[in-house]
Amino acid sequence: MMRMIVVSKAEFRAMFAFGDSLTDPGNNNYLNSLAKANYVPYGVDFYQGPSGRFSNGKTIIDFLGDLLELPLLSAYSNPSTTGKNILKGVNYASAAGGILDETGKQLGERFSVNDQVQNFENTLEQLRDQMDDQELKEYLGKSVAVLILGSNDYLNNYLLPSIYPTSYLYNTKDYADLLIKHYTRQILALHSLGLKKFLLAGVGPLGCIPNQVATGLAPPGKCVSFVNDMVGIFNARLRSLVDDLNTNNRDAMFIYGNTYGAFSDILSNNSYGKCTP
Repeated sequence: MMRMIVVSKAEFRAMFAFGDSLTDPGNNNYLNSLAKANYVPYGVDFYQGPSGRFSNGKTIIDFLGDLLELPLLSAYSNPSTTGKNILKGVNYASAAGGILDETGKQLGERFSVNDQVQNFENTLEQLRDQMDDQELKEYLGKSVAVLILGSNDYLNNYLLPSIYPTSYLYNTKDYADLLIKHYTRQILALHSLGLKKFLLAGVGPLGCIPNQVATGLAPPGKCVSFVNDMVGIFNARLRSLVDDLNTNNRDAMFIYGNTYGAFSDILSNNSYGKCTP
């Protein structure tokens, strides 16, 4: 069952973001990685210029922070992300990172979700130096965790059979089950560390991105339907997981973000301007 939730801006003391290139604020700048965006044309509309964001301007995490009246989250890898600079939250997202540890390995160093959970634990150690146990419990209870993951487990894993064996080992349904199994463990690890409010975003229509359209596996101007179909399986599993998490963890709140629907609406609705895959 999907729930409509209305919250006040003051309800959130901090935001902790976990993700990939869609939300990386510059963590990969500090890694030995081919997946970096610290050069133009990235950042041409961002006040800091090229910051490591894979965008001309702000990411969805930045916009969400604006809505919640939170400052831009610092990248975990930035040496200045210490002390009072972490009190409003931290962004752990890493380009090429995925739910599976091996995802994105051909691009060099990156933080997988398991790495990002460990990095959050490191942040907690710093927070414990600034507040007692009860204060930390209340602080985490009034913070929000945003997880936007899964794209690379397809683009930089399952859909690269020359590098990864996953498409030979699993059909699309079994692969989605594998991802959800690992993702469940990672989400529950964050919950066990004290986070209580979660936004879990689905994967967008990957078959419509240039990376996939350029394969020539779809007619001109069309999306690669079989890629969107496999992503749809993952999203359906994630929606079910959100329902299960809410049922089994009454002290917490888990919300599903329909990324696929939002982007599909943009692609099909001319009121947003001309947009073709």
